[in-house]
Amino acid sequence: MEIATAAPPETHRRGLENLYHTANCNRYFRPRLGVGDGTAHVALDVRDDLLHAAHAVHGSVYFKLLDDAAFFAANSKVLDVFVMTASFQLDLLRPVTAGTMDARGKVVDTGRSRIIAEATLHNEGRLVGRGTGTFMPSRIALGPDVGYR
Repeated sequence: MEIATAAPPETHRRGLENLYHTANCNRYFRPRLGVGDGTAHVALDVRDDLLHAAHAVHGSVYFKLLDDAAFFAANSKVLDVFVMTASFQLDLLRPVTAGTMDARGKVVDTGRSRIIAEATLHNEGRLVGRGTGTFMPSRIALGPDVGYR
């Protein structure tokens, strides 16, 4: 695992964004991602097809946004391989029924073989969820095969 000691190159951050936006699962969710230096931001517009029977966003959407924000904050620091979520703990704080959900992730600790990142999730400025994940390097190289270009 090659850890960036300085700000990751712009080409790395753009490569991660392209990887994300071309992932098959994101055709359905249609989120928007921005990657910084040890940070990431994911936004998603709430739609009726994301709501459960009680007319609020399903918890799986909270998880996706929190995990994605923390994951890409972590992978912004890893220049050579795709990281994997090893564990993720989340708190669902409030229901969301409309508007935009915004997750912001940041790296809080880096070790030799793992990165810890946390994320917060807001809906129209109000905190609705938070989470912390541990991310480990995979053997999957960042390259065109995974949409990294």
